[in-house]
Amino acid sequence: MFTRRRMLIAGAALMLPGAALLGSGGLIPRARAAEGNFPFTLSDEEWRDRLTPAQYAVLRDHATERAFTNTLMGERSPLLDEDRPGTYNCAGCGQALYRSETKYDSRTGWPSFWEEIEGAVGYMEDRSFFMVRTEVHCANCGGHQGHVFNDGPQPTGLRHCINGLAMTFTPDETGVVEGFPVPA
Repeated sequence: MFTRRRMLIAGAALMLPGAALLGSGGLIPRARAAEGNFPFTLSDEEWRDRLTPAQYAVLRDHATERAFTNTLMGERSPLLDEDRPGTYNCAGCGQALYRSETKYDSRTGWPSFWEEIEGAVGYMEDRSFFMVRTEVHCANCGGHQGHVFNDGPQPTGLRHCINGLAMTFTPDETGVVEGFPVPA
């Protein structure tokens, strides 16, 4: 008997090989970083020298680390659990993107922010994986950061869902965490 459940399982099984080819250099090529002219530019070879393999995959090839692990290609970002006062910067060029005051736990498994530093990020439509989303990229170098959604907290109602590997963190030197000076 052909049930709805069997039909869904069969459909998913047929889609898996195609989905595996998306963005992996297979049948449907993925976009590479944000297109356009940016103040900070490097050659592909210079980007590969500057970034770790996982950072390159996220920032230049739009890869995404696994939710709740912040890992990709054996590399792990500690930024999901970072709670010190400070600034989150683009791992590609160092531009300041987000302040710790705007970070919150969205329970999605990626560092999330309700607001960017003014002018620090750019946006473009992302139609990959059979859906339409809004991509967030560094306005300085075009490096892919993640996506923004309209289900965040007030005052903006936005959720910038960002790959931890796409960022670095600079703690505030004058801040205090649990009664101890923030390490530099």
